[in-house]
Amino acid sequence: MEDFGSTALRRLLEVHGSSVRHTHANLGDATVVVDPTHIVEVLRFLRDDGELEFEMLMDVTAVDYVEEEPRFEVVYHLYSLARNHRVRVKARVPEASPVIDSAVDIWPSANWMEREVFDLYGVRFEGHPDLRRILLYDEFEGHPLRKDYPKERRQPLVGPRN
Repeated sequence: MEDFGSTALRRLLEVHGSSVRHTHANLGDATVVVDPTHIVEVLRFLRDDGELEFEMLMDVTAVDYVEEEPRFEVVYHLYSLARNHRVRVKARVPEASPVIDSAVDIWPSANWMEREVFDLYGVRFEGHPDLRRILLYDEFEGHPLRKDYPKERRQPLVGPRN
């Protein structure tokens, strides 16, 4: 019996092959790396395709490859309730312009997840309805999960707001 993750990757290659940069499915860990300019169409396909039905966005996060370019990897974890399977979708964005399209129109739950990635890594989500800090205060300088963020950095003190 074929692994469903492999089926998802095969369907993606069939329909969006030009958007796919790399895939692997080791031990049920189905992962696809896509061109960031096509992230919305790939995510929408994974949700809407009748053979796949990845209707749940479980997480959006990022990885900082400080020594590489493109530096940031935005990672989406999807789950199919109907088929009880997962797939991971990745897209790399450069340090000079860490921007990728928002998935909020596909999954409203992406709203807070994208805000967290923006707050902690500085990746901007184009088309996000309310992209602002979610965990840190507005005056906080920098993005603390970037690997080059100085751990002893002093932040501006903020008094009570009137």
